[in-house]
Amino acid sequence: MYDYIKGPITRITPEFIVIEIQGVGWQLNTPNPYVFTITEQSIQVFTHLSVREDAQQLFAFKTLEQRELFRKLIQVSGIGPKGALAILASGNPSHVIAAIEQEDEAFLIKFPGVGKKTARQMILDLKGKLDALLENVELPSSDDELPLFGVNPNKHELEEAMLALSVLGYSEKELAKIQPQLDENDKLVTTEAYMKEALKILLKQK
Repeated sequence: MYDYIKGPITRITPEFIVIEIQGVGWQLNTPNPYVFTITEQSIQVFTHLSVREDAQQLFAFKTLEQRELFRKLIQVSGIGPKGALAILASGNPSHVIAAIEQEDEAFLIKFPGVGKKTARQMILDLKGKLDALLENVELPSSDDELPLFGVNPNKHELEEAMLALSVLGYSEKELAKIQPQLDENDKLVTTEAYMKEALKILLKQK
């Protein structure tokens, strides 16, 4: 129904962003809200409308590849919109696509809510069916890792990142374990940077 939305971002929370269009604020759920910034300039996001009996949710993605992979993931038994958002939180669909195509269950089960059964189902349902995405996404080598962004300790940004990660499904125990590493990293200065570094650590630990 909606392919994309354009407008200025007026609010950012751990779960969603708000884009204003003609005086109306559109609440858009997104994998990592902190890749966006509040701005008066109009930006474009690709959207997906989810309609259920008890709710209607609008999801937003920075790239078309993210949106299309999200749509593929929610077709897999055991993966809902929240789970798909958590998988896409790294912001780079190439890692997920590569893992599916290479049947890398060990990588897939690192995401919150994805066990061996779900990982196997992802591979069975999606392997060989991501051709359209593969035209636009360069598969990483086995040595590639999640992108790392530099940063500087800031308590408020760190707390925002921890909250956003909990929304994605990571437990308090998991977050408490990695928080000291993030707090000691004097290169981190933004919420987005804390999110990226935290995801990198979490994916390596599992």
